[in-house]
Amino acid sequence: MDFLELPLFRGLSDQELEQMKTSGCLRTASYQKNDIIFSTGSIVSEIGIVLSGSVNVENIDFWGNKSILGNMNEGHIFAETYALCQEPMMVDAVAARDCHILFLNVKVLPEKNCTSFSWYQKIQHNLLTMCSRKNLVLSERIFCTSSKTVRSRVLTYLSAQSRKHDSNRFQIPFDRQQMADYLNLDRSALSKELSRMKKEEILDFHKNEFILKNDVL
Repeated sequence: MDFLELPLFRGLSDQELEQMKTSGCLRTASYQKNDIIFSTGSIVSEIGIVLSGSVNVENIDFWGNKSILGNMNEGHIFAETYALCQEPMMVDAVAARDCHILFLNVKVLPEKNCTSFSWYQKIQHNLLTMCSRKNLVLSERIFCTSSKTVRSRVLTYLSAQSRKHDSNRFQIPFDRQQMADYLNLDRSALSKELSRMKKEEILDFHKNEFILKNDVL
């Protein structure tokens, strides 16, 4: 992927990108599915930008129960709050699929007087915009998990995905276990409820592809 196509680098010129590269604040790395990119408790100085594949942000409680807080696809960023605040990670960033990641080291920017470059202000503006959008995504998950019943959680999530894809037919970024983790549900309870809704012709599905029916939107 061309770095200039990434939302974080929107508005930068080729020359400005080259200045960033020579400053030493960028590096890339590849990960296989289920590899941990950043782990709970670590203090990070880098913002991750997904070049290919996808990354899940996960939380595992004291008893080993896992919740998926978000999924980052190509162009999306992760760990930005922890990198900027220098607070220990409270979550894991895990490769949901084989992925290639670009890292932006925010710690070296002031150390190398990068704040005087024209691209620095553009990066700040783009980062603020992306953080605001991520807050909306986190709010969406709160809406999904605040419902008391399995059915209402599923329909809230799938309705949001339908609006996002502007279609009643769409694919979600999770397998069944990951969908259960995202919605804070037991996998068997989720599967049973999906089967019931399929019999009631509220929806249809095959793996991670869904079709909503009966004006449930």
